[in-house]
Amino acid sequence: MKKKILIVVAIILVTLTGCTKTLTDDKNKRVVYEKTGQNLTSNILCRPENEELLDIYKKNEKQMELKLDDLPKCENMKVYEKKSYNGLWVGLFVRPLAWLIINVGKLVGNYGISVMLIGLAIRLILMPMSAKTAKQQGNMKKAQPEIERLEKKYANKTDQESMMRKSQETLAIYQKYNINPISSCLVSFIQLPLFFAFLEAINRVPAIFENYFWKFQLGTTPLVGIQNGNYYYIILLVLIILFTLLSFKQSMGSMSGNPEQVKTTKYMLIFMTVFIGIASFQLPSAIALYWVIVNAFTVIQMLVLKRK
Repeated sequence: MKKKILIVVAIILVTLTGCTKTLTDDKNKRVVYEKTGQNLTSNILCRPENEELLDIYKKNEKQMELKLDDLPKCENMKVYEKKSYNGLWVGLFVRPLAWLIINVGKLVGNYGISVMLIGLAIRLILMPMSAKTAKQQGNMKKAQPEIERLEKKYANKTDQESMMRKSQETLAIYQKYNINPISSCLVSFIQLPLFFAFLEAINRVPAIFENYFWKFQLGTTPLVGIQNGNYYYIILLVLIILFTLLSFKQSMGSMSGNPEQVKTTKYMLIFMTVFIGIASFQLPSAIALYWVIVNAFTVIQMLVLKRK
């Protein structure tokens, strides 16, 4: 069931997130902002304030769906703009989130802090769901011996009648231990589109990726930052890998059952940690800060929930 839901989520994300368009020059080549390493987007939601960046967009304005004069200043951006990109994905997720980052950023004086505060606020809102997920994992651990016995009972039976009885008995075990397979992945279901919405909001709002947080320029990728001699980006990469690994270990800690399955899952989580670590070289620093703060909060939250 969980796999089916994740497949549906992946399909939805692929469908919804296809609206970001890369800015191209007259030769149809991607326009890269060398200072940050970003592939600039042509459907930005507000005007750049940095003169160098503004010149790049003016030079390639023909490739944009909306002219720069039609775009508001980022600080004046509204949740809804008549002359803008108002598709379902943008209208429901990207623009409201971008507007929130801008306004919280104006309040606290920094868009990097804004991104982290909003990430924390979302995790706090999702805390009841996270607590329910932790409870479900505990119930699943209690039910595991009975599920294993059931697997052995029907190990060599592949006929339809046996499969139906197995499904009925599995459902009975789930009811006995109050297990709902769907609720255990609700947090992931919600977090995935939010992550992509954060990524799009950061890439499509120049005021965000022009801003700085401490030694980090929010639009700069760690790879470009290190290449430019700013080795503080190594700290960011280490934090991403560390809290991703700790978060995955929390998931592993709640697992039980077939040793082969546990071993396979362990290798998969290690692979995912390595994959995320490599991918983070190419992500804007703002989304890296979001990833670190959310995963750090998740690790602390799971420790507290387990003690309770």
